[in-house]
Amino acid sequence: MWVFMPIAFAGKLLSAFRLQLSCVWSSLVSLLLGLSAAFRLAGTESSRHQSRKAAAETRREEEEGMNQPPTPLSVNYHFTRQCNYKCGFCFHTAKTSFVLPLEDAKRGLLLLKEAGMEKINFSGGEPFLQDRGEYLGQLVKFCKEELHLPSVSIVSNGSLIRERWFRSYAEYLDILAISCDSFDEQVNVLIGRGQGKKNHVQNLQKLRTWCRDYRVAFKINSVINRFNVEEDMREQIKALNPVRWKVFQCLRIEGENAGEDALREAERFLISDEEFEGFLHRHKEVSCLVPESNQKMKDSYLILDEYMRFLNCRNGRKEPSKSILDVGVEEAVKFSGFDEKMFLKRGGKYVWSKADLQLDW
Repeated sequence: MWVFMPIAFAGKLLSAFRLQLSCVWSSLVSLLLGLSAAFRLAGTESSRHQSRKAAAETRREEEEGMNQPPTPLSVNYHFTRQCNYKCGFCFHTAKTSFVLPLEDAKRGLLLLKEAGMEKINFSGGEPFLQDRGEYLGQLVKFCKEELHLPSVSIVSNGSLIRERWFRSYAEYLDILAISCDSFDEQVNVLIGRGQGKKNHVQNLQKLRTWCRDYRVAFKINSVINRFNVEEDMREQIKALNPVRWKVFQCLRIEGENAGEDALREAERFLISDEEFEGFLHRHKEVSCLVPESNQKMKDSYLILDEYMRFLNCRNGRKEPSKSILDVGVEEAVKFSGFDEKMFLKRGGKYVWSKADLQLDW
């Protein structure tokens, strides 16, 4: 009997020890669970703090980006408002006859180049009207020979261009865009592109030949409106084979082709978005087609007027900044209303140097 006493005592001792150990283990588990929860909570708070910090940084960068003036990568310089045509929907009308002295225009172009400009497009009005194209030729030559711009282009109705101009200045020009809204001469007359005894379509074909002969990339611009929206131009465009066929939806601009102080009335030329989409669908097989709806057009161009002021079209009319000749490019471009994202979305940046186009002349 006495032999079994130590064994019984040991059992009781072990049982008590197990009880104490169980309590300690239970407390330890609770402690570990508490610590784990605390670490998780701290990690969550840290993660939330990092997320809030990253979001604040993103907002700050976006605000800074919004405050940064856009780079004038591609600029459309309408150095004259005068024109020999009377297109009913024109959105840059002959409200003044002012043209900058040549040296002032060159100074402004130099400022634009220093601000980051890579492409200049000369337009009007009709740019070949001033000094029979000599003023334009001097600007084109200056931009290529002295500013070394990657791309120099012109938009013209083509009626005043002569072959001698190509002989003198074609080497400095990358792209010539000719406005042609119809291949039916009667429709051109209705629109306001009539040339009297001259035929706009025949002249277009002659200009296409000169562009090939003098190594200038050929482009066509068409404004789709009430008088040509049902036309099928596939065959003629394919035959002319331009590097780009820019197709615009007729655009209403207050003070230019709409309103009491406008010189043109675009209302009867306007078409719906659905009608414009129908025209695009009909011509979808034309590979060089580049469509521009009203939404894409309105704020995605940097437009410089005859005084070298940027024109802001965000409110449906052209509101000028101060001239870059007076306040510099960086200050003036802040008031341009330019939508840089839409510019890129509509394909505003493309292969625009004839050296890179690798055309089969």
